[in-house]
Amino acid sequence: MTEINQDKRYKYIFDEILTLTDDGFVVVDNHDVITDINEQYCQYLKTTREYAIGRRIAEIIPNTKMIDIVNYAYQEEGAILRLSEKSDDDSDRIFLVNRSAVYAENHNVIAGVAQVKFRLQTLDSAKKLMRKYSEYEFYREEYRSRNSSQYSFDKIVGNSPRFAEVKKAGYKAAKTMFPVLLTGETGTGKEVFANAIHNNGEQREKPMVSINCAAIPNELLESELFGYEEGAFTGAKKGGKKGKFELASGGTLFLDEIGDMPSSMQAKLLRVLQEKEIEPLGSEKSIPLDVRVVAATRQDLEAKMKDGSFREDLYYRLSVFNIHIPPLRERGGDSLELAEVFLDELNHKYKTYKTFSKAVKAYFLKYQWPGNVREVNNVVQSAYAISTENIIDINDIPARMLQQEKPAINLDKNKKSLGQMVDDYEKEVILELLKKHKGNCLEAAKEAGIHKSNFYRKLQKYGIKPAEVE
Repeated sequence: MTEINQDKRYKYIFDEILTLTDDGFVVVDNHDVITDINEQYCQYLKTTREYAIGRRIAEIIPNTKMIDIVNYAYQEEGAILRLSEKSDDDSDRIFLVNRSAVYAENHNVIAGVAQVKFRLQTLDSAKKLMRKYSEYEFYREEYRSRNSSQYSFDKIVGNSPRFAEVKKAGYKAAKTMFPVLLTGETGTGKEVFANAIHNNGEQREKPMVSINCAAIPNELLESELFGYEEGAFTGAKKGGKKGKFELASGGTLFLDEIGDMPSSMQAKLLRVLQEKEIEPLGSEKSIPLDVRVVAATRQDLEAKMKDGSFREDLYYRLSVFNIHIPPLRERGGDSLELAEVFLDELNHKYKTYKTFSKAVKAYFLKYQWPGNVREVNNVVQSAYAISTENIIDINDIPARMLQQEKPAINLDKNKKSLGQMVDDYEKEVILELLKKHKGNCLEAAKEAGIHKSNFYRKLQKYGIKPAEVE
């Protein structure tokens, strides 16, 4: 019996394996030339081994990734392979594939090999994966669309002159990468503003990462912001952890409640903003930063600077753009506009057609809204849930809201009915608006958020003559 050398022996075994398998196999050298391919793969590609072997793989499979596998020396398992984009039938174009570079003893890449799964059960898996991938793409685009539309300045409710100026300032800030400091009472919408600044800027496709400086324990805040290396401290996550700064790379980092940040962290944050780099805990390497910082606080930072609890140098570093979001009580008819937007959302969600009564609208305009936008949303939801009719009346308004208000009119229930009290509220609001606008009915109606014809009817109802209002 003739002896067969070892190389030929392995070649025969390899050829037999390629014949027996149901999968497709192709082998390329480090010049992207096909050195072997089995009949199963050739049949699908509508070619022959004689034709394919010796040709560059891109001639046989135009969208091949085997060139990258060889050039960049990596492997991948369970990847999706589309061999043809022309067929409407997924079974003709979607497969699972395993690819890998082949190394010599000196660790140099000498070849690349790919295994294509043709079996039905594998094909079904591939199709499921493709459906999942398609779903993922759909929801990712849907999220981007919703996020972009929800948090843009033209979608932020409010048209009062005061608020319009604030939105203009936000637009200007969005067109730069300068730091922004947002101040305002709780519930005024500082986070919504921060998102709008991000979504209206050139970095809108990059991530926006948020952290509440008041909600993170002081001892954890540094690791949350800057990240850490494996073994940096007891309990450190294996492999380390990226900090918020690094996660926001190229985009926006929103530091909510910056006024509550401890003094020790203020100094470290200042250094990061100055140097434009971070050093994770336990690391000796610095990571360069390309991040816009938007900070927000309900605190009076100027007062905190005076008492030494907030660094003056950090304040000036953060407040290149300083935007104060006014409370609702200073925004004219914006409160009623917000309430109607929130009600429209509930109507759309639950397929209803509820509206506010005139009394409720008048009360909303009069009320001071100490909880600002957040309170408006809460009150509307509560009134919507309580009401049994399509018109939400004053008796559907939460009792706590009525109790919090400090009205200037007579609330002696023994003398006036609830309807009379509401009329008094509405009349007083109209008089105040006319005084503010020096008898200009159009301007008063605009700030009240009602049509001018409706405003004139109310003047007639209450016997108010604009010319006589001082």
